[in-house]
Amino acid sequence: MNNDIKLTFIIAIIIMLLFVCFIIMMVFIYNKKQLIQQQENQIKESEFQNQLLQKELERQKAIELERERISQDMHDDLGAGISAIKLQAEFLKYKMPQENYSKDLEAIINTSEDMNLAMREILWSLNSQNDTIDNFIEYTTLYIKRFLSKTNIESQFNSNIHEQETNLTVKARRNLFLVVKVYKHSKANEVFLEFDQNEDSFSITITDNGIGLSETTQKGNGMSNMSLRMEAINGTFKIVPAQNGLRLLFVYPLQD
Repeated sequence: MNNDIKLTFIIAIIIMLLFVCFIIMMVFIYNKKQLIQQQENQIKESEFQNQLLQKELERQKAIELERERISQDMHDDLGAGISAIKLQAEFLKYKMPQENYSKDLEAIINTSEDMNLAMREILWSLNSQNDTIDNFIEYTTLYIKRFLSKTNIESQFNSNIHEQETNLTVKARRNLFLVVKVYKHSKANEVFLEFDQNEDSFSITITDNGIGLSETTQKGNGMSNMSLRMEAINGTFKIVPAQNGLRLLFVYPLQD
């Protein structure tokens, strides 16, 4: 009788152990399936993200190709046309030295030169190879030197840039260049431009030794345009107090 009880007890223990093993095995299988499902979902998500990235790269490539096409078309068509107008006006000016005609032709020549410079600025802004801080500084500095060479104003430049290949969007480059271009010196004979960069922003400081700003000047279209252009790229513009002359600060956020 005792042997029967012991046997029954052993069988019950074995059955319980088998049941526990079955439960453990089922939990293990379930977790394994969950892990496999999770890995499959991660793979699908990764593939989806890769597809989105590929589409974005293709879109950016298409934009760059279109910019290059427009730039090339403008250079070949508009550039050639403007140059032809200028040459024809200069030829007519040479053939017709009368004072009245000469003034009109001189105006045409000057207008064609202005158009040619404006076109070059647009071509520069469209060229994707110029989408860096280094290229922006190089072009802007060259423009200012060329512009001030016709005046008695001396220019100085300083650059504190730790990463010259930092990207600037077309919109940022265009607006930053135009705020510098629209700057008007007030009876100054010295202008100093400083370019600075940190982890968060790129800034331009313009300082001159002129008469500064009157209240009327501060409310003028030039200052308003500077503010609007910096707002368009989520940047800031402010007039920095200075004992003499004028000091303007433009700050563009690199991580917006």
